[in-house]
Amino acid sequence: MTAAATTAPTPAEAPAQPAAGSSFYTAMRLLPAAQRDAMYAVYAFCRAVDDVADDGGARDVRAAELARWRADIDALYAGGPVPARVQTLVGPVRDFGLEREDFQAVIDGMAMDAEADIVAPDAATLDLYCDRVASAVGRLSVRIFGLAEAPGRDLAHHLGRALQLTNILRDIDEDAERGRLYLPRERLAAIGLARPTPEAALAHPRLGEVCTALAAEAEAHYAASWRIIAGAPRKATRAPRLMAAAYHLYLDALTRRGWAAPRARVKPGKLRLLAVALRHGIL
Repeated sequence: MTAAATTAPTPAEAPAQPAAGSSFYTAMRLLPAAQRDAMYAVYAFCRAVDDVADDGGARDVRAAELARWRADIDALYAGGPVPARVQTLVGPVRDFGLEREDFQAVIDGMAMDAEADIVAPDAATLDLYCDRVASAVGRLSVRIFGLAEAPGRDLAHHLGRALQLTNILRDIDEDAERGRLYLPRERLAAIGLARPTPEAALAHPRLGEVCTALAAEAEAHYAASWRIIAGAPRKATRAPRLMAAAYHLYLDALTRRGWAAPRARVKPGKLRLLAVALRHGIL
């Protein structure tokens, strides 16, 4: 999964906030209060269902809890009593027109991890996964940011995939420890891994070819995102601009580091992150 660690809110708590110092936290701090609070509510929902998928116990327990989240989201839109743990979403749904299908898509993405460990999905399944766990969150976010419908959905499509592919490349070792491998099956087959396992893929001498190709896909999505951002009002794109620029620093750092083991965890330098924050937080 991708979201920065924090705890999910209990019904009596305010929406959970992302970890201070994270790119997401910095981007959200740029927003007016109503938008910021709405994003924190969406973040808390995403964090809660992400925790179910990753650390929610046995698979049947995780499936049952995700089913309860689906029912709670349905109740949020049904016009009757709203379950306590989605009360913080009432205002954002009303004020920004957030769509039920996007919340449900996020849950569907978490279910893909909860039902079985994903290992070398085919390209179409990987793209569907990215859409659900990242671009669906983007579709909720761009409505809060105030982007127009068509460019907003396009930005969510491309930037969500760019960020998620960056996360996959950043986290390949940590994911393997969980028994997961998000690298696409077709590219692994091309280097001779017809039945890939996480261990075999990460030890393969041609792993770099697969990672380089996936990084190129991410770069194409970043480029498409910037083209959309360039044509949109700057006020509505401050947060996505910062997220795109900050996450691209991670992709740059990964590319410079390379893919051979041992793969040190990468983190962009504080000065580079500060420069991104100042550029996109002020302009």
